[in-house]
Amino acid sequence: MDGDIAASAATTATALRLAPHSVFVRALRLDAEIGVYAHEHGRRQPLVIDLDLKVAAITDKDAFEDAVCYAWAADQARAVLSEGRLNLVETAALRIAERCLEDRRVERVRVRVEKPEALGDAAGVGVELELDRAAAT
Repeated sequence: MDGDIAASAATTATALRLAPHSVFVRALRLDAEIGVYAHEHGRRQPLVIDLDLKVAAITDKDAFEDAVCYAWAADQARAVLSEGRLNLVETAALRIAERCLEDRRVERVRVRVEKPEALGDAAGVGVELELDRAAAT
């Protein structure tokens, strides 16, 4: 009986280690050339970006190389916005999501891109989208 309990506990612990988990970045503030209106052309404006990456499995190793790093995720957003001017926050969010899915360990990504200065009487406006590996291929 005690052997069954120990085996069950080991199986449960393994299942927990192998469960998907999230890596996230909240309120990443980056400046970008973005917008369709004439007053938005030729200038940079702030964006606030949230990233939530669903990662296939967490390991029980305490090894950096086995982890999907939140700094790497933030770098993907920086890279997309450094590539040049965009018209739409939807395009920015989609490109960031696609870039994050280039890491095969990432199964799904949710990206929220907010323009805090777009409307004077709103704290922010923007878009949130979710993309998964099946949709990206």
